[in-house]
Amino acid sequence: MEFIEAQIVAFLQSLFDAVGWTGVVIAMAIESACVPLPSEVTMPLSGWMLVKNKDLPVVYTLMAGFYGALGNVIGSLMAYWAGAAGGRPFILKYGRYILVSKHDLDLADRWFARYGDPAIFFSRLLPVVRTFISFPAGIARMNVPKFVLYSFLGSFLWSLGLAYAGYVAGEHWEEIRRWMRPFDIPIGIGLLVLIGLFVYRHLKANRGRELEPTVTTPDPPIPPNP
Repeated sequence: MEFIEAQIVAFLQSLFDAVGWTGVVIAMAIESACVPLPSEVTMPLSGWMLVKNKDLPVVYTLMAGFYGALGNVIGSLMAYWAGAAGGRPFILKYGRYILVSKHDLDLADRWFARYGDPAIFFSRLLPVVRTFISFPAGIARMNVPKFVLYSFLGSFLWSLGLAYAGYVAGEHWEEIRRWMRPFDIPIGIGLLVLIGLFVYRHLKANRGRELEPTVTTPDPPIPPNP
């Protein structure tokens, strides 16, 4: 794991050296397009390389927060439109093979209609979950302006906090990722448990439907000829 992160750091350092703040936008867009390029590495590194290492005042971490959130919104919209354009037809056609039914899509629609705004906002403040939340939001066809607004606000706070931590830590910014890494495991376990419950519920429901007796309706009597 640390070897992979070392390669990611080397990639980000080259990217930031080449294009500066544009590199932050690109890296954060990649993460939010459902590619696990951890913002826990990107943003602290930007706080160090693009602010502290250039002797800029701490207020420039606000710029880091803005560019990080901008990249998140760009990548999130890509994932959102992928879910909106292909997600529902794909699930309706092939969902039964992965235990997802039309009922689940309808439930997701209702869930996002009721809880979508805070769910999108708070998901941007969570490791792992923040990377993949946009696709189901697209499948549920969440209101786009609200999706953009809440994605930007949540991502701004997340990006700003990590960039500021990188600024304060300076060249020891990698300690931030080491501190956050243990949280990946319980979050991942939680997701696996939820997936397991989801699969169990669907298998049980499918089995129940298979065991239900088939009720046949007798044909109506044929009236006699007059």
